[in-house]
Amino acid sequence: MTLLAAAVLGYALGSIPFGLLLTRLAGLGDLRRIGSGNIGATNVLRTGSKGAAVLTLILDLAKGFAAVLIAAGWGEDAAVVAAAGAILGHMFPIWLHFRGGKGVATALGVLIALAWPVALAAALVWLAVAFLSRYSSLAALIAAVVGAALAPFFADARTAAVIAGIGLLTILRHHANIRRLIAGTESRISLTKG
Repeated sequence: MTLLAAAVLGYALGSIPFGLLLTRLAGLGDLRRIGSGNIGATNVLRTGSKGAAVLTLILDLAKGFAAVLIAAGWGEDAAVVAAAGAILGHMFPIWLHFRGGKGVATALGVLIALAWPVALAAALVWLAVAFLSRYSSLAALIAAVVGAALAPFFADARTAAVIAGIGLLTILRHHANIRRLIAGTESRISLTKG
């Protein structure tokens, strides 16, 4: 029952679509009809509101961190289950007909709680790749691989397996971005608006 509660907690927190809620509150319209249609911070940035994008990033990260932190009080197994639940909730929220985000910020929050050295390395890799290439998707893909590769050195086998699973899900959720990267049509990060 504890693991079920952890899964429900993680999913419930993860499924809160902060990007969609914030853009609506700011009068920026339905985020799903803007840019890539994604509910994450990168697409919020495309609305021209840097503030809303930063707040989305922070809240999406916080919900992943909070899910693991709360469930950790019920034991290590519960923490890992809540981590997986938070990612699945963000990617497949029932409120949005299971069409959610790609889980990058939420995954970072989960990683901070599960294995902060892995989170730090993945975040630094994301920043470096994003700065050099201006491709958020490429940065996320490389960071996911780095996180999965480093996890066995900083976490137990069970946690490392969950981190690897999160990385794989993140890569799978970027399938359209991968095709656009290969075709040379992927959108770059732009900081010129707003």
